[in-house]
Formats: sequence, C-alpha cells, structure tokens
Amino acid sequence: MTPTAPSRRLWWRNAVIYQVYVRSFLDSTGDGIGDLAGVRAGLPYLKKLGIDGIWLSPFYPSPQHDHGYDVADYCDVDPVYGDLAEFGLLVADAHRLGIKVLLDIVPNHCSSEHAWFREALAAGPGSAARARFHFAEGRGPHGDLPPNNWHAMFGGPAWSRVTDPGSPSEDGEPAGEAQRSGTPGQWYLHMFTPDQPDLNWRNPEVGTHFDHVLRFWLDRGVDGFRIDVAAGLFKHPDLPDSPDPEADARTRDSVNPLAWNQPEVHDVWRHWRSVCEEYTARDGRERLLVGEVSVPTAREHAEYVRPDELHQAFFFDLLGAPWDADAFRKAIDEAMRDIAGTGSSVTWVLNNHDQVRTVTRYGESGTEGSGLGAARARAAALLMLALPGAAYIYQGEELGLPEVVDLPDEVLTDPIFRRTGSRARIRDGCRVPLPWSGHASPFGFSTGAESAKPWLPQPGWFAAHATDRALADTRSFWHLYREGLQLRHGLPQLGEGTLRWLDAPPGVLAFLRGDGLVCAVNFGTAPVPAPVSGAPLLSSGPCPAGVLPGSTAAWWISDDTTLEGLR
Repeated sequence: MTPTAPSRRLWWRNAVIYQVYVRSFLDSTGDGIGDLAGVRAGLPYLKKLGIDGIWLSPFYPSPQHDHGYDVADYCDVDPVYGDLAEFGLLVADAHRLGIKVLLDIVPNHCSSEHAWFREALAAGPGSAARARFHFAEGRGPHGDLPPNNWHAMFGGPAWSRVTDPGSPSEDGEPAGEAQRSGTPGQWYLHMFTPDQPDLNWRNPEVGTHFDHVLRFWLDRGVDGFRIDVAAGLFKHPDLPDSPDPEADARTRDSVNPLAWNQPEVHDVWRHWRSVCEEYTARDGRERLLVGEVSVPTAREHAEYVRPDELHQAFFFDLLGAPWDADAFRKAIDEAMRDIAGTGSSVTWVLNNHDQVRTVTRYGESGTEGSGLGAARARAAALLMLALPGAAYIYQGEELGLPEVVDLPDEVLTDPIFRRTGSRARIRDGCRVPLPWSGHASPFGFSTGAESAKPWLPQPGWFAAHATDRALADTRSFWHLYREGLQLRHGLPQLGEGTLRWLDAPPGVLAFLRGDGLVCAVNFGTAPVPAPVSGAPLLSSGPCPAGVLPGSTAAWWISDDTTLEGLR
C-alpha cells in the first residue's frame, strides 16, 4: 500500500496536532473558564510533549449556547477568552517554539445573535437579509407545520418558526432582542439548534464573507483551519423531505443526504485551497485546511482531499471502531487505499471534544475507566502514532483521563441534553477542565485564592491524572506519548512511506513501516509470541522479549532477515 508521493515534503503530512479545547485547558484569570493566555502559558508543556501544532476550539464572540460553535462575530475574540492582542502573543509564542496554530472555523451556521441573523429577522420575508439563511413558508393550511421533515442533529426538528420581525421564535428559543407580540411567520433551518441558523451557501454573499474571515486570520499569522461540518454548507435547493426521517431522528450523525455532502461544497474547498496557496506563495509557509468530514465511506471521504481541495480530512473510522483487530485492519486498509491513494495523507484520530474519552470507551464499566480500558487506550495510541499520515490528540488523552460520566444534571451544558432531556451522547464528560496539579479541585486549572469554580466540576479522582504526577511517573500515559512522539520524529521509518501487513495470530495486527520498524498490537487478553524476538523499542505496557501480552502494542526495529518468515 504505497500512497502517491508528494512533489515536496510538507509539514502537515505527518504532523501530530494537539486539540486545545480552550475553555477547559488552563484559566489565567480565575473566572473558572480557560482562555488564550492560559493556552499561551501551557505552550512549554506542549512543546515538551513533542507535538507539531495546536488546533484551538472556537474563541470568537458567542452567546456560548454551544460553547463557541454558535459564532456571533468571526473576526474577534470573546472577552471571556481574551482579545486580539492576546491572540497575537499566543501565535508569536507558538511560532517561536516551532508550534503551528490552527483555528476552528464554523462556516455551516452562525449564532442567532450574529448581526446577519438579527437583520434577517427585522427585514422580513423576501428580503435580501433572509436570503443569507434558509427561510421558508410552513406547510399546512396555516403554515404551522415545518417546511420539511428534517431533524436537527442535537434533537428535535430542524426548523423553528419566527413571528413578526424582531419577535422571539415560537418555541421560546432566543431569536432576537425585541419581545413584542406578532403573527406567526416563516420558518428558518438549523441543523443543530435554534441558536445556530444554517447559512445559505447558494447566496454569494456568504462565500464573500468567509473570504474576508479567512484573510483576517491568515493576516494574523495562523497556519491553517480546522473546518467544522465540512460536508455541510449546501442543502438541496428544493428542501424536500428526507427519504428516511426515522433514521435522521435517531442520530446526530450526518445521514440526511439532502442536507449533507452536496456536490457544490467541493467548489468551496477548491476556492479556500487557492486562498491558502496564495499566502503560501508570498512567504513559503504552507497553510493547512483539515475538514471535519462525516460521510458514510472512505471513498466519499477521499473526494474531499483531492489535490485541489482540502489538504486533509479527519478519518473517524478508528474512533468509531470496536476494540477488534479485524475492524481496525479494515478501517486502516480502506483509508490507505482510498484516502492516501489521492496523494493526501490520512488524518488519524482516536478522540475529540465530541466523543467519549478513549479510556472509558475501551473499558468495560466504571466512572474512572477500567484497567483494561487504560491498557487498550495506551495500545491504541502507539498504533495510531505508528501509522503513515497525520495524527490528532485531544487534550487530556496524554494524561489517560477517563470520561466523567456522573456529572449532575444541573451542571450539564451540552445543548444535546437541553434539547432532548437525555444524557445519551452528551459531550460534557470529555470537556471537564484539565487537572494540572494538587489534590483537590481546581487542580491548578485556575489560580488565586478567589478563583471561581471550574465551569464544569472536576471529580476528586482527577488528582491521580494531574499533569505534575504524570510528568513525575515514567510509566504514565504522558511519558508513553512523549516517547512515541520523540521516536516518530527521530525515526525515518515513521515518516511518510509504506505500510505492509505481516502475518500474525488471530486477534493481532502486525505491520512493517519503512525499513524495519515493526508495530504489533494484541487486541486479545492472552499473551502471544511477539513478531520480533528481541526486546521492543517501545511498548504500551510491560513486554518481555519474545512475548506480546494482551491489550498491548509494541514497536521493534528489526532487519529484513528477521522478518523474512513473517511477510
């Protein structure tokens, strides 16, 4: 499986990017909320870990109904996180340390408090302001039924009705400042929540606005963008009913083919790629576009990373795979065939701010994740870091943090919970602020005697995962990640190149990277003979020479003679 060779070596092709959920990383002001100054203070820690870049979650002005993914102004910093001057210092410090900076951009929808949406409500039906969104008349004799049967990914219908200009929406969600009464009017589309109206990308004003947004941040030195809902943007122009409304109602995945993955979206990414290349031509610094692309198959995924579109797109199949050797091998094979085959590099992820933390996902039960879950998470990390391509690490994974599964209902902030009343698939548990030091909350996340409580409560057992303890314990997750990253940077076998499967017992994956680096993962619980006889270069747990214990991954350097019988 050999991907198409690029014409020149590019930093992003095998970079390891650390996802910073700004709100939960480090609080510099004592208000209980992480901020940009906190991220800047944490840069030496990230440099020591060995990452190549950071991806910052949205920090733009926002009412925070979805913690920044409801953007009210794309070209500023929310005061809770800092200001543009602080952002400039962050970029400068990161670049001084050799760390790239990616911003999270949200082009599918904005906030209901965005100036455009306020203008649309005030302007009324048929206006140019409403044409920037998806406003439509309702069905039924009085227009009191939604325009179609689409469901929002965070629960409930994908449509909300407004009354006369300036009035609140019928379901009580905020849609404007004025509170005067009026007659029911049109409906507007929101594929997530009523606080996040979808933009109409068939209106050229929208594309022009985002050109300005890209340039605003590129002019401030950013190295690229992570694109939220990159398969969205365009909806079927006729807004017809979904062919499978029941399936759409059961999941927040992108399953409605009329609302996602429309062909016109590829023209946007071609244009954005040209904007990035324009900046690269000026100074030689390659800018990166990496998309959140949720599509059914690797083949459809590959269409987004063709040579003139996005540089990369997150490959989520490992994140969604059960702990099973065959499932992992199938996902890896499809990615290498369909995605790397375009000339791009696969972008591997095991977790992010929307998913249950890896330790808990791989464990059997328990609020803190079982020992089995921790062992599997460590093995998965070594597997990911051995694969050809780029990798993204969600903050706290390097500490082995489990999911906080028992947050009280009254502290939950996830709009999924607010919309559905269900705790299923809520995301607060992976967003609890990081523990840095000490034995009690706030665990160094906030400093100062008068510090506010963290915006989500930290459990007492976070003490065992605090950064200061992780750094002091050479057996910790942190040291496993650091050693893996050091070897990844230092060994030519772990750069761009080939992946070749080796024969292995059932339940074991083994593959060869480059000239003699072997990675093997035992997905079972019983030990098996190791594929290489000597002691491993690095292992996710105790690994005697000649043996690969259960729930363990290891790397070996070996010569071709040793491997000849394994091919």
